[in-house]
Amino acid sequence: MAYIGRASSKAARRAPCLFCAKGRLKPGRRNLVLAATPGVIVMLNLYPYNVGHTMVAPRRHQGSLARLSAAEAADVTLWLGRMERVLKRVYRPQGFNVGLNLGRVAGAGVPGHLHWHVVPRWNGDTNFMPVTGDTKVLPESIARTYARLRRALDGIDAPPARRVRR
Repeated sequence: MAYIGRASSKAARRAPCLFCAKGRLKPGRRNLVLAATPGVIVMLNLYPYNVGHTMVAPRRHQGSLARLSAAEAADVTLWLGRMERVLKRVYRPQGFNVGLNLGRVAGAGVPGHLHWHVVPRWNGDTNFMPVTGDTKVLPESIARTYARLRRALDGIDAPPARRVRR
C-alpha cells in the first residue's frame, strides 16, 4: 500500500515516465532493461511479485490499448511469448500471471504507458511473510535473475524486428 500511495501522489504524476526513460538506455544489469528493440522494451520489475517478474511495454508512450498500432500490438505479443519461453526455460514455472492494469484506478503505477506484467507462478508459491511480516521473500537476488534471463535471451531466437511508426 505504501508503493500505491506514492504512485498516486502529485509528485509521481509529474515524474518522468519510467518506460520512456528506460527505453532511452541500453540494456544493462544496473537499469534492469533486458531487451530494447525499436518497438518494445523488456525489463525486470524492481518490486517483483515473484522471481522472474518481467514487464513488456511498447516503446511509444501510449496509455490506451485502442491506440496501439497493429505493429506495436504484434511486437508486444511476440515479446510476451518470447518471455514466456525464456522464463519456462530458466525457472520451469507451472503457470504465469500475464496482464496489464489499464488506468490508475485499475492499479497502474505508470498509467500513461501501457505495460504487461509476466509473473511466473508455482504451486504453493505464496506464504505468510507478506501478510504477517510485510516482507516479500524471493529465492534469488534481482541481479542474479537479470543475469540468468539475459543469458537465456541470448540463446533464444528473437522475433523479427518491426519498424514502429512514431
